[in-house]
Amino acid sequence: MFYYLRVVYRLLANAVVVVHALFIVFIVCGGFLAWRWRWVAVLHVPCAVWGVLIEYNGWICPLTPLENSLRMRAGQQGYSGGFVEHYLVPAIYPAGLTPRIQVVLGTAVLVVNVITYAVVVRRLMRGL
Repeated sequence: MFYYLRVVYRLLANAVVVVHALFIVFIVCGGFLAWRWRWVAVLHVPCAVWGVLIEYNGWICPLTPLENSLRMRAGQQGYSGGFVEHYLVPAIYPAGLTPRIQVVLGTAVLVVNVITYAVVVRRLMRGL
């Protein structure tokens, strides 16, 4: 019985990772969806602001402790730090995440979204 419960917790933890990754992709690229479907901006802007705040302030997204809790219940080890440090930084930056890198990531998200929404606003003003 405990084996099946651990499998369920592991699957839930993996689902949190997938949702977390998709959320990050939405934060970075969701503005491009607003080019096609303007209603997406209503969802995307708060998410993008949240993503920038997380990076600028060095906060940990609530999905990270949720994943760690599920992993521990599955009999696995959790990890310290945040999702970006654990999953993305090893793939992108070999030395680890520093506050400076977090500011760079946050600025990249901000710049991409400012440019994206500038295009959206320009299209709205032209009536396209």
